[in-house]
Amino acid sequence: MIDRPSLPESRESLPSKDYLDSGESIAIVDDSKEILLIFTNILTNEGFTVFSATNASEFYNLLERENIALVLLDIGLPDQDGTEILTDLVQNHQNLSVIMLTGTTDLKIAMTCLREGADDYLAKPVTLEEFSIAVRKALQKRRLILDNRAYQKQLELTTYRTRFLHQLNLKMNSAYLNSIELDSVLRSILTGITAEEGLKFNRAFLLLFNDDHSKLQGTMGIGPPCKADAGRVWDEIKEKDLHLTDILQNVKTSSDTNDPELDKIVHSLTVAANDQEHILIQACNMRKSIHVRNGTADNQAVADELLHSLQENDFIITPLFSPNKSQGVIIADNFVTARPISEDDINSLEIFASQASLAIEYSHLYQGMLNKITELENVTTELETNKDLLIDAERYSALGHMSAQLVHSIRNPITSIGGIARLLAKKTDDKKMLKFLDMMILDSARIESTLDDLFNFVGEEKPDKCRQPIYPLIRKSIMLFYGAMKKQAISYQLNLPSPGPILFIDGKRIQQMFLHLIRNGVEAMVTGGTLSISCTETQDGIIITIGDTGNGIADSNLERAADPFYTTKTYGTGMGLTLVEKIVAEHDGRFSLERGEDGGMIARIVLPQDGSHLQ
Repeated sequence: MIDRPSLPESRESLPSKDYLDSGESIAIVDDSKEILLIFTNILTNEGFTVFSATNASEFYNLLERENIALVLLDIGLPDQDGTEILTDLVQNHQNLSVIMLTGTTDLKIAMTCLREGADDYLAKPVTLEEFSIAVRKALQKRRLILDNRAYQKQLELTTYRTRFLHQLNLKMNSAYLNSIELDSVLRSILTGITAEEGLKFNRAFLLLFNDDHSKLQGTMGIGPPCKADAGRVWDEIKEKDLHLTDILQNVKTSSDTNDPELDKIVHSLTVAANDQEHILIQACNMRKSIHVRNGTADNQAVADELLHSLQENDFIITPLFSPNKSQGVIIADNFVTARPISEDDINSLEIFASQASLAIEYSHLYQGMLNKITELENVTTELETNKDLLIDAERYSALGHMSAQLVHSIRNPITSIGGIARLLAKKTDDKKMLKFLDMMILDSARIESTLDDLFNFVGEEKPDKCRQPIYPLIRKSIMLFYGAMKKQAISYQLNLPSPGPILFIDGKRIQQMFLHLIRNGVEAMVTGGTLSISCTETQDGIIITIGDTGNGIADSNLERAADPFYTTKTYGTGMGLTLVEKIVAEHDGRFSLERGEDGGMIARIVLPQDGSHLQ
């Protein structure tokens, strides 16, 4: 029985929301209908959902159907002893709180129940105040236990994530990342985002900018391709008792590709970098996460193409960036469970995203270092194998200066001497005098011929032509001036679209031509600048342009730039440009020199496509 005095006015109420979650309820198990009625009425008035049972069988049926948080269990039930039920509940229903009820005040029985795991023990008759306090204390204790378990689990997850991030840091700090290692690290990060012991997102997608930063494109994705497959994947993980470390190890050792459906989603995630209105580009530009809810973000609609690709209206976009540029984004969602994305989820995702950004930056540094090493190796190889070409180029340059001085100092007097000797020979009949005059005429002609030979120093041998690609000749030539360009702070740009042409040419002669033009460009940029080389294919032929940003040649001197022995301080010697013209002519091409729109000079060579084909 239970006493029925009125409760004191100071008694605390039992607001159910402070003790029970939505959907949780209280069960009263007693063979006394009067007890059931009174307890049910009290708890219902306090705002709790209450169910009752008169025996153990009814209670177990109730336990299967409802989410019971607290049970008030009578020891003396008609079909089973309450202490036996208590033992079962403690072993198999750890989130259930139990208050034992009995009609006796046997202290031994009370202590046995408490030792077996009961939260409290009430002996009937009981006052309303005792009953209310016992229920409140049991629910408070249960709430503390559940909260402690949740905090403990969260602490374990945080520790696990911290260890995971620490391992990633060690991986990235121990060495630079090549492309294969980068792929493994990024896939591991996405796995950590989706794993149960990680951030527990259902899916994660990585999008990166391409090399020329013209578009943002899907790179990889982790997660079930559709909701139907999600249960199968998660059941397999549970059956195998796989943890995050196991999953990450599978990522490193597995060579399998993604599901085709998931790959289809990844490949559909492509956005032009200049699309400033797109939500993904905005996240990159603002460098902050954007939470999309119901297809909108901050009252701004999201592109239908993105929603259609993801087949999801709620997701988070987190940017990846280095100090110098944006790298891409990570998109994460709860495609299957529809679990709301919290602020804690976003903060944790940003930590994982920062690791991905570091990995990408390290990989770029490593690749840049490899490119520099390769470039320097090419320079060394080309300098070693083509040093004779450089010597020839130096000879051409030195001979041009020398020839200009010789012609200026010798040609006019020799021409005068020869002319006067011929004139005198016509006005005398003295054989002895004619003999000396003829010698003067012959020797002056010989000197003039020698001066002509200086101009024709390159020889008259026929070009040795064969079919060969022209791009390697350009690249080898630019490498030979790598050191000089670095010393003078000159950068170079090559616009050589693939596939390149294969022409019927003398490779050595064509490379000599490139060496002279590149040398002229380098010498014209004493204080630095940019040397640009491009190749285009037109109906007229293969057009190769070599431009610099130097001071150029004055318009009044431009027409004479390729004259024999003409020289300017700014743009080399006429000897070299005359040689260029000769080599181009040998290949039935055309050569021209013009001023650039922004200063400097542009050398343009047109070689015929006749007899050429593409690589």
